[in-house]
Amino acid sequence: MNNNEEKSHKINILKEIKEYGISIVVALFLAFIFHSYVLARANVDGPSMQPTLHNNDVIFLEKLSVETNHIKRGEIIVFDSKNQNNDYYIKRVIGVEGDQVDIKDGKVYVNGNQIVENYLTPGTITEPITPKTAYKVGKDQIFVLGDNRSNSTDSRMLGCINVKDVKGHAVLRAYPFNQIRTF
Repeated sequence: MNNNEEKSHKINILKEIKEYGISIVVALFLAFIFHSYVLARANVDGPSMQPTLHNNDVIFLEKLSVETNHIKRGEIIVFDSKNQNNDYYIKRVIGVEGDQVDIKDGKVYVNGNQIVENYLTPGTITEPITPKTAYKVGKDQIFVLGDNRSNSTDSRMLGCINVKDVKGHAVLRAYPFNQIRTF
């Protein structure tokens, strides 16, 4: 190789390295945006959502609806508990802004109507944990319950949850593989 060919070769290598570097940076940026605002992975820890979800299940959370404050009754969500351990809880949305949630005679009522909860184990009784049995869901809040009503720290204890603390809602159980399903 003569001197000009060697220089040209080095310049081409540097151009290629620069192009790969830019591609890697763009890919990392897009992955960060995707994870932050679109889809994230979470692990279920504990029995509070049984029989729907079990300890060590792996789920994926959709985050766009949270960013647009479009959370619906019945969705399974993950939220920051704001406790001293900074735990994240996974629960089911029962009431949204403006709803009146009542717990009486072992049943849950939203706006005066008993809700159908096919996801619960047959015969499940929902008991109030504190003397309070009626909850008015305020602005930018939701009321949540675990599917395992006898073993769940939820709105019966915590009160209504601020929608800003919601991290996403479950759209897919990815593990265990023999129980993959969408929500």
